[in-house]
Amino acid sequence: MKARSIASVDLDSYQRAARLILTHHLVTTTFPDRSALSSLRRWATELREDLLATFGYRLEVTETTARLFTVADRLDPGAGTSTATDRPFDRRRYAYLALAIAALGRGGGQITLSELADHVASDASRVEGVDLDTARAADRDAFVDAVAWLTTRGALTLADGDAGGWASDPGHGEALYDIDRAVVAAVFRPPRALQHLTSVRALLGSSVPHSDTGEVRRRVRRALVQKPVVYAEDLSDDEALQLALPRTTDEVELLTGLVCERRAEGVALVDTSGRLSDVRFPNTGTVAQVALLLAGEICDRVSDPDAPPPERMPLPADGHDALAAAIDGAIPRSGLFTPLASAMPGELVDRFEGASERPVATHPLIEDSWVAGTIGRLVDTYGRTFAAQWQADPAGLAQAASERLEQMRLVVRARRASGVACAGAVPRCDGQCAQARSGDRSVCRFVSAGRSTGR
Repeated sequence: MKARSIASVDLDSYQRAARLILTHHLVTTTFPDRSALSSLRRWATELREDLLATFGYRLEVTETTARLFTVADRLDPGAGTSTATDRPFDRRRYAYLALAIAALGRGGGQITLSELADHVASDASRVEGVDLDTARAADRDAFVDAVAWLTTRGALTLADGDAGGWASDPGHGEALYDIDRAVVAAVFRPPRALQHLTSVRALLGSSVPHSDTGEVRRRVRRALVQKPVVYAEDLSDDEALQLALPRTTDEVELLTGLVCERRAEGVALVDTSGRLSDVRFPNTGTVAQVALLLAGEICDRVSDPDAPPPERMPLPADGHDALAAAIDGAIPRSGLFTPLASAMPGELVDRFEGASERPVATHPLIEDSWVAGTIGRLVDTYGRTFAAQWQADPAGLAQAASERLEQMRLVVRARRASGVACAGAVPRCDGQCAQARSGDRSVCRFVSAGRSTGR
């Protein structure tokens, strides 16, 4: 690794640059801030080599952009983008964003918002199930959200006017944008032509043989920086072996400057800096604080020797195959280039067969009624410090706190009866819990660690 040859006085700067590009896969002259690109350009050569060797990621750096081309090993339904007000993008916003990028790629140096909307509306009319009608306020709002996403990243720069005025009344409002074609080109660069794909699975994984030892190690390292915690039971035997080897985690620690914390259940890359995390946990705010308190209560319930032991059950399926099938079913077949699609390698190979045969692990199950009662007690005890909206809505607070634990992979929705459950040998909670999933019934899985990566 190039990182090993960097002087100790410069290592912190190098690690900050590594965390920056791992968090923001696109860096421009203005995004995420005006100093980011210069810090990356300083270490471009070293980062290019280390990111490729460690994760199989390809880094391209130009005078105005830095783009990290990552590798996805599995679909992540929670890895989407959001608006400036943290509202997750829906299908319509994603569609408008994709069509806007395509239109900008064909454009010149400037474009008005209404002109861009016309291009997107024209292209949308040729895609079944997608349309943009500027007479509908909901469509205009969704379109402006997509444009704002591009503006934040520097693909567009407002030169005159106001997008909000156009969204309110397109007959009187207007906005003019400068187009940065280099950023537009860097925003969307799929590894394969989408018109050649019959399955989303062809976009996953790398071209290296799946059983190659080096690729197995890189796959585990990718999981460390993409997930809050990597559970050994979720891995194949080869992957679990690589996770246990110090070399696998040592190089991730050296590159990122973070610490891999090991537990019996798995490993988490602990981010105390907060600069590699898209979700901070533990964190301030009522939902995050109650989620942490709930995690501690679940730990105490599962390990209480005086209480009846909770029911145990295996983790439910993670839904990857169902999600892949749903995406495949939505691919517009009319846009496929059949001669090349039929010759696409790797699509018929199941790259996600999972772990080899091994005893099925079971995990404690916690009922929803217990969660509701516990949240009620927490509200009674600490409610004066909670936001007013949550003081008046304990049921909503229980749902939000459970979803935060689900987001952090500490619990898994079991989808039977009602409750939550804990996966793995549950240690005493020390305030550093990693992640969870909730729902009707949830299987809880605890590793004492912090949130690791940005998506």
